Amino acid sequence: MGQVGGVFWHRLFYGNHAVSLPSAQQPMQIAIEHRLSYEYERPVFLEPHSLRLSPRQNSYQHLISHGLEISPSPAGCCNVLEPDGSDGQVFWFNDPCDHLEIRVCSELETLRSNPYDWILTETTGQTLPFPYEPSLAASLQPYLVSLASDAVTAWAAAQAAAVAGATAAFPQQLANEIHHNFRHGSRPEGEPFSPHDTLSQRSGACRDMAMLFIAACRSQGLAARFVSGYSVHHPPEVTEQELHAWAEVFLPGGGWRGYDPSLGLAVADGHVALVSAPDHRLAAPVSGSYRGTGVQAQLSYQVKISSTEVQTQQQATA
Repeated sequence: MGQVGGVFWHRLFYGNHAVSLPSAQQPMQIAIEHRLSYEYERPVFLEPHSLRLSPRQNSYQHLISHGLEISPSPAGCCNVLEPDGSDGQVFWFNDPCDHLEIRVCSELETLRSNPYDWILTETTGQTLPFPYEPSLAASLQPYLVSLASDAVTAWAAAQAAAVAGATAAFPQQLANEIHHNFRHGSRPEGEPFSPHDTLSQRSGACRDMAMLFIAACRSQGLAARFVSGYSVHHPPEVTEQELHAWAEVFLPGGGWRGYDPSLGLAVADGHVALVSAPDHRLAAPVSGSYRGTGVQAQLSYQVKISSTEVQTQQQATA
């Protein structure tokens, strides 16, 4: 951690730790550069900002390196552990400024090539609505809070009926239905639409689709949460790389499993999760505010993502 030319930098290296993988599973190596720039009409005072831009580390995401630059240089920084166990940072500032620039560079390996490598171990939960055993239900309570209107509940029930109520098939059915039968668009700023509005309009951005998916799962008794991150996959309506959002469902025997309703996919090694939460506001990659009466701010951003299968790299250099 240090300061160079008025720019605060913070870099962590996690090394090349050996990971034991099944022989058929090869990691994907992904590099991400994400720039955010906030320009203010005149100097403002920045309140403390929370950043959730560090890729999550677990059995299927191995972070190799992570670098963060902030300008102007903050007065202080605190590394924090988010409620979902992911890494975050809180920064605070002393002096007024007319801009805030954030640059993040991450390199990691994603290790889950098969998103269906699980079995449902809850013998009473093979069909919906899903019954978690009491102690597990208590720990998952924030992820079970209802978000569904009557219309969303009825729509979710119809999707469950389409797979004969099969718990294991339901999340993929939902993802397929939203992907194929809704209009998908890009909306860089703003709160997600309500699940009811997304359903009635049958259109929205990735975060809108994720919230509808979550509401539908919860209405069938499945714990679900919001995920912010990146994807190497590109839906045809997106012309540039950007932050992405999807959902995770807790399935006993599989744990938290990702489903991307915008792309119609069960999440595997083409997605990079940053943070997850029962409420989308707690999964915002950047949150903060500023003080300045009547001052307007303009946001610009750029995301660059490259990916390579590690096995391919090794063969090319052999």
